[in-house]
Amino acid sequence: MLLKEIKNIFHKELDAIYSKEEVASFFYLLIEHYLGLQRFVLAIQPDLIISKEEEQPLFEALSQLRLERPIQYIIGTAHFMEMDFGVTENVLIPRPETEELVQWVIEEYHTDGRNHGDVKKKQDEEVRILDIGTGSGCIAIALAKNLPHIKVTALDVSSEALMVAKQNAIDNDVNVTFVQADMLQLEDLGDKFDCIVSNPPYVRMLEKKEMQRNVTEHEPDLALFVSDENPLVFYKAICRFAKKNLKKSGSLYLEINQYLAKETEQLLKDHNFSEIELRKDMFGNNRMLRGVFSGRT
Repeated sequence: MLLKEIKNIFHKELDAIYSKEEVASFFYLLIEHYLGLQRFVLAIQPDLIISKEEEQPLFEALSQLRLERPIQYIIGTAHFMEMDFGVTENVLIPRPETEELVQWVIEEYHTDGRNHGDVKKKQDEEVRILDIGTGSGCIAIALAKNLPHIKVTALDVSSEALMVAKQNAIDNDVNVTFVQADMLQLEDLGDKFDCIVSNPPYVRMLEKKEMQRNVTEHEPDLALFVSDENPLVFYKAICRFAKKNLKKSGSLYLEINQYLAKETEQLLKDHNFSEIELRKDMFGNNRMLRGVFSGRT
């Protein structure tokens, strides 16, 4: 079949579900992934014919896209911080907003000396950073990749998620210590950290109806949702843990629910954090919070 005919079939079947731009993006991503063809191939070879064997994975992917399965799960890969991460339905798909959180941490702990005279650690001193609820490992691995002088530990309650994260660390050639633990039960890890970062579950069940099916029906509920009655349950646990395990003047970075920014900020104040800063994400939503630990009282 002509490749351009398959592209037309994609639009015919999917334009009612996704935007035309998204459908085109899906098509080009799939031909690159399965056939090794660049997106400009139809411009230079408009009558390119592909075999029945080559067609098969494209039409299988089309069937899954009709069911609104995320393209990242279909091809098993997501892009984050200029790296590729393996993803399964046991882990959240990395979001661009989370890249902004990672960049914020990098701003504080980089050692190249540009524009940041207040870097907390010198390169010959060991910085310890803990990523809580690591999922695919995207935060921990991106930090280890961009801050090679730091020691990164990452924990998650899910053994399936940790299998994905460990493989991603190998694939991206970084050293991360992975720990399986339930954040709601964890007291300490036998270490003190300079920085804790987390993107925990924070979507209230009442907000679920606002979300797209490709998220609610495919991404893991365990990593997304919290009860309406106790929506800050993970933030409370993280703050309790941080009071015992974060060094004085250490930093806590959180991705947060935009609707609960004030409540989360107050939670940090109640746990002896100061210099609290709230940042908006690229979409203008209150999404990131940072505090400096003032010390145990």
